Amino acid sequence: MSGARRKEESPLSHPQQHLVANGGGGALRGSVWGKALRSDSAWEDKDEFLDVIYWFRQIIAVILGVIWGVVPLKGFVGIAIFCLINAGVLYLYFSSFQQIDEEEYGGTWELTKEGFMTSFALFLVVWIIFYTAIHYD
Repeated sequence: MSGARRKEESPLSHPQQHLVANGGGGALRGSVWGKALRSDSAWEDKDEFLDVIYWFRQIIAVILGVIWGVVPLKGFVGIAIFCLINAGVLYLYFSSFQQIDEEEYGGTWELTKEGFMTSFALFLVVWIIFYTAIHYD
């Protein structure tokens, strides 16, 4: 391998890879969540923003699943309210808080449904577990 090639591939030429290789990935992940929690952040990497949408949706699913299980909410009403809250909160997040151009990500519908089915399944599992654990006779 030539000296020029080694210089190109040094860890310092790719600081993000250097952080991950040395166990500093937490700092990199922290910056993504820092951007996610700051209003009107610039998202150069579209997949990074979609990952944030996905994980926010999973967090919402767990929180609502616990609440629905403890409250003892049942049936279609619980599912409908979950869908409205899940879609509504994320819509407000990306349209009002982050103020992104939805068309860059395939439109409002693409962002609204990003990770929805996974969060719905997670919500159902958490809801059933908590409901059964607390209210089962």
